[in-house]
Amino acid sequence: MPGSADGSTKAMGALTVGALVMVTAYTVALGSNGWLWFGWVVLGLITLGMVVSRSN
Repeated sequence: MPGSADGSTKAMGALTVGALVMVTAYTVALGSNGWLWFGWVVLGLITLGMVVSRSN
């Protein structure tokens, strides 16, 4: 069902952007944490994979 896949992709995109904002705020307030950035990169790659698989 393309509608549900599109909805989940948008939700993952929103989650990824929200996580970026939170990780950036944490970095500004308390200093950089490599594990947070690593987690965000993994989340971003999963989101990118969902976008690519949806477009194929």
